Amino acid sequence: MKKSLIVDDDAELRANLSEILRGADYYTDEAASGKEAIEKITSKDFDIVLLDIMMPKMSGIDVLKEIKKIKPKIRVIMITAFATVENAVDAIKKGASDYISKPFRIEELLTTIRRVLEEVRFEEGITKLDLDHTLSSLTNPIRRNIIKLLHSRKSMRLMEIVRELDIEDHTKVVFHLKMLKESGMIAHDKGKVYSLTGEGERILSCLGILENYLSV
Repeated sequence: MKKSLIVDDDAELRANLSEILRGADYYTDEAASGKEAIEKITSKDFDIVLLDIMMPKMSGIDVLKEIKKIKPKIRVIMITAFATVENAVDAIKKGASDYISKPFRIEELLTTIRRVLEEVRFEEGITKLDLDHTLSSLTNPIRRNIIKLLHSRKSMRLMEIVRELDIEDHTKVVFHLKMLKESGMIAHDKGKVYSLTGEGERILSCLGILENYLSV
């Protein structure tokens, strides 16, 4: 369960946001001020913070700066009124991941949160990959289709893969399987049953996120 912290001096808004996020299976905590938020972030771990820009005593921008000093990997989404969109853009330059404008729709809020968390997953996957080797292995659509097939079927024999891909020359499929095996994305057992490795699953996850972004 992903952990979120809602930071806003408006108690009613905090309660509404908490209800929405709990309904979407997020753990939620609240802070009524920048000072309280910093104390909680110092002592607890959160995946994402919803942070109001306009707060008394300590502004959202100041809180953002402190958050990034304490735990730079925490993702922060700024909450802003229409009149302060420029401030939100400035906040993104200072480390915020995105912003939502009041009044916002529930689905818009949840979509923004999911997208930001997907970015985290994508970045974590990328750091574990030999990117040049990975991209060269995925340039061929046959290899991409093999990875997707093995993900959906869990394991397949050579001729099952050949039939699914509808490729007459099975030696061509053997070649691509060999390429994927050398890249560490797939493996096979003694019975020549192929399946994705952990590395292959990570690559597929990153590939899926990247394809979603490119199709937007």
